Amino acid sequence: MRNLLFVISGPSGVGKGTLVDRLLERDDRLIESVSCTTRSPRPGEVDGREYFFLSREEFLARMQRGEFLEADEHFGNFYGTPFPFVKEQLKEKSVILEIDVVGGANCKKLFPEKTILILIAPPSKEELCARLVGRDKTTVEAASYRLSRAEYELGQRDSYDYVVVNDDLERATEELLSIIEKEINKD
Repeated sequence: MRNLLFVISGPSGVGKGTLVDRLLERDDRLIESVSCTTRSPRPGEVDGREYFFLSREEFLARMQRGEFLEADEHFGNFYGTPFPFVKEQLKEKSVILEIDVVGGANCKKLFPEKTILILIAPPSKEELCARLVGRDKTTVEAASYRLSRAEYELGQRDSYDYVVVNDDLERATEELLSIIEKEINKD
């Protein structure tokens, strides 16, 4: 058995967070990485649980010191995976990183033998659009931007080790668990 980095990527609204939560509930060999962000906490979010909330200045200083496995800017805020945190977690468990395709590519470049890239795809563009527009507080403009970003992200599917279509939550969860089992037990 080996500890790996499982990168879960996909467009906004595809169900990555829900799938990751289900994986963590059902496989105790997994832990989710906690990312850093410059965005403000949402109601109910706790520093160190959902994210490490940093000022823009602190984030940029850490980035300059090379403390992130990957970092990128989305929707006006920075997000990054703290390398020391992931390195420490890998000693005990496999780590799930819910990050974008750019971050996934960077992880694969840095740790090709330890990184498994899994892209979560919607059943259709129409279904993704319906999910985005149906989200609370998502404006039509924000949904439109996220859909254009989705085209780019889904266009990276050939660089991923696996593509899982989230057309049925239970089926997609089982497929992900099967992938994890296979990869952890590879010689």
